[in-house]
Amino acid sequence: MGIQLSPEQARYIADRYGTPTFVYDEQALENKAGEALAFPHAFGLTVRYAMKANPNKGILQLFDKLGLHIDASSGFEAERALIAGIDAHKIQLTAQELPTHLRELLRQGVLFNACSLHQLEVIARLAPASAISLRVNPGQGSGVHAKVNVGGSMSSFGIWHKHLGKAKKIILEKKLRVERFHSHIGSGTDPRVWQQVARITLGLVNQFPDVHTVNLGGGFKVARVPGEQQTDLQSCGSAIKHEIERFYRATGRELHLEIEPGTFLTANTGWILARIIDIVETDKYSFIKIDSGMTENTRLALYGSQHLLAVIPAVSIGNVPKKKKRYLVVGHCCENGDRWTVKKDDGDVGEPRQLHEARIGDLLLCGGAGAYCSSMSTKNYNSFPEAAEVMIKKDGATQPIRTRQTLKQIMQNEC
Repeated sequence: MGIQLSPEQARYIADRYGTPTFVYDEQALENKAGEALAFPHAFGLTVRYAMKANPNKGILQLFDKLGLHIDASSGFEAERALIAGIDAHKIQLTAQELPTHLRELLRQGVLFNACSLHQLEVIARLAPASAISLRVNPGQGSGVHAKVNVGGSMSSFGIWHKHLGKAKKIILEKKLRVERFHSHIGSGTDPRVWQQVARITLGLVNQFPDVHTVNLGGGFKVARVPGEQQTDLQSCGSAIKHEIERFYRATGRELHLEIEPGTFLTANTGWILARIIDIVETDKYSFIKIDSGMTENTRLALYGSQHLLAVIPAVSIGNVPKKKKRYLVVGHCCENGDRWTVKKDDGDVGEPRQLHEARIGDLLLCGGAGAYCSSMSTKNYNSFPEAAEVMIKKDGATQPIRTRQTLKQIMQNEC
């Protein structure tokens, strides 16, 4: 279930950098990049990191060094990647909202993925007679939760497959060439679903003779806690490879494959390190209160997500075994929904966890926090500052990759 942070490391980081702090493991990030780059393919592979999972410059630069490209979900993300030193030609922008400086991004070499008929018309005006990428909704989605299913009729992502005739009319009129084709169904684990969607997508690709690259998106589910199902990249990749080879035999066209993992690459490479600030009791529950919460991880409130939790004593107690006790873990925000012990896919009060008996001042670790935590939190709610972020280097040393925000920085743009 991801990296292991020793009690000694946790205490050292908490003492040096304070809490709450995000902690990432460089070796674990490299290992996950290697797994993604080993994804089965027939005629070439590009792995794009979905940087919305965690856009920290230190992580972007590490993945760039390892040979990954970038999937950006907004003009701001594309700009952020450029500022981090990523070559523009390695960045593809697939966005719901068109950036106001799209023309400049295109001029620099950023690839743009048209996700609607309106976006197709815009790119035709900005770059007439150019090679383009098209995102299509294939009519089917997948996901462990409705909020992470980005295919099918309930999703606004991509041009609806039955509207491709309208898209082709714009393409012909503006003398555009569709050279890249993109579909993304959400986060699923079943290789048969991936194979089916790949087959549907390739059937649509057959309508565009200039396409040389097909991008099937990301959404490779990871297990953050025991008992959760995880995507087997080799099984899914083999199923997709089979479909691409089948397409080649039928058409003679060799298609380069792209995938866009985010969670897979980073989720189980990071922790949130928090401090226990209070312990309270009611007639039914014991509560651990921490100096973190939805300001660092809002996935639990959004999705009922499950994360590993562990209590670490503030001081070493040697080999003396600690008692276990059932706790609800709650955050520091003035919100009853700010909880780290929740029922899966349920907004209920929560489900107590069996944890080591805690004391005020002890540390609490939240695992599986490398993806969609720092980037998707309610930072600055209740005016809590953005947490620090630290990388554990391969030699065991720690390196800050984001300093803790100050109240002055929170307020600096107020007039």
